[in-house]
Amino acid sequence: MKGNLNESKIALEESELVVNKDGSIFHLHLLPHQIADTILIVGDQGRVKQISQHFSEIEYKVENREFVTHTGYFKGKRISAVSTGIGADNIDIVLNELDALVNIDLETRIIKETKKSLNIIRIGTSGALQPDIQVDSYVVSEYGLGFDGLAGFYNNLSESDEMDIEKAFFSQVNWGIATVKPYIAKGDQELIQLLSEKAKKGITVTGNGFYGPQGRVLRIKTKQENLNEQMAQFNYNDLKIMNFEMETSALYSLGGMMGHKTATICAIIANRHLKQYSENYKKTVDEMILYVLDKLVK
Repeated sequence: MKGNLNESKIALEESELVVNKDGSIFHLHLLPHQIADTILIVGDQGRVKQISQHFSEIEYKVENREFVTHTGYFKGKRISAVSTGIGADNIDIVLNELDALVNIDLETRIIKETKKSLNIIRIGTSGALQPDIQVDSYVVSEYGLGFDGLAGFYNNLSESDEMDIEKAFFSQVNWGIATVKPYIAKGDQELIQLLSEKAKKGITVTGNGFYGPQGRVLRIKTKQENLNEQMAQFNYNDLKIMNFEMETSALYSLGGMMGHKTATICAIIANRHLKQYSENYKKTVDEMILYVLDKLVK
């Protein structure tokens, strides 16, 4: 997706761009010099330390609510690890505030003429929809299929391949949830290729919840009981729906609109088709973190 960007040279109002008294951005509590151009985002605050334990030096540690940031060096490359918390709503906060840190002057509140593009990679966990995706393997998201609705609040422009996949989805899947319109957003092909050596690639579904939106039934029945089975059978030019999580479509849509490069790699901790769950997913995540870090320096 591409965005219809605000390029006004008029200072943004204090109520729209909220800056703390120390000059830091509102939720993340970060100053512009405290983030690197390459940022690894994770849902779990504890996973930030899992990343930064591999740094040779940590320059900054900043924490506010669920947002934890460690910026340091891995084999000479400056990297930030930032926790987002769970869900597309938190991605909306984190992406807008990371973009503001590099593309808006926080003192004058004026959008900068020269824009910076960040590399933002999500390291996550997810459940596979395809029977051939093994638990404890990796999936890299070529596209995000959003059930979250976030992109609809922005003046965005879908690209032709995104529109084609979206049309194919509605032609193959009998969508029966009137309150949500799914959308497609693609990640950065260069980052996706970089991370794909040990991973399968495909479409990742971003649910706006963990239970009903991902087809889990505890005490309340879902509205569309066979939705996961339909999605597992989707095929568009050999592109399949691979896995479920809760952030990627928001990351890809906002990142694309803002001009940042984005990618998601997830450890498969469950196979929804086979009803399997990882015996030690934390070990898998640890190994995936090192895999990503090594790829970034090579």
